Amino acid sequence: MVVLMRYLLGTLALVTFAGLTGADAPVQNTSLDEAQIVEITAERFSFTPSEVRTKAGTRLEIRLKSEDTAHGFHIVGTDVDIELRKRGRGVVTVSFVPKAVGRYTFECSQLCGAGHEFMRGVIIAE
Repeated sequence: MVVLMRYLLGTLALVTFAGLTGADAPVQNTSLDEAQIVEITAERFSFTPSEVRTKAGTRLEIRLKSEDTAHGFHIVGTDVDIELRKRGRGVVTVSFVPKAVGRYTFECSQLCGAGHEFMRGVIIAE
C-alpha cells in the first residue's frame, strides 16, 4: 500500500509540473543537502572573486574572510548582511539561495576606507 501511495504521489507531481515550461517551470536543486561552496576574500576595496556564477535554486555556502580590516557583506535586496572580521580572525560563512534567474549584487556594508563605495560584486544565477 505504501509503495502504491508513493507511486501515485510521484505520478501526481509529474503531471502537475508537466504543463509548466520556460519561466513558469520551478527551479529545483538535485539535493537539498548539496551546496556550491564559494570562497570570497575582501581586501582594499574589492571582493575576490567579484563575480560568482550558479544555477537558480542552488544553495550557495559563501565563506568570507578579510585580508586587511573589518568589512561587511550584504546581498542587496535580501536580509544577508554580516560582518567580516579583521585579517587573521577567521572565516565567516553565510548561506544564500538565489530563487530566480538574475543578478544579485553584493557590497561591503561596513565603512572600510576611501574606496568603500567601489567594493561590490555580483552573483549571477542562470
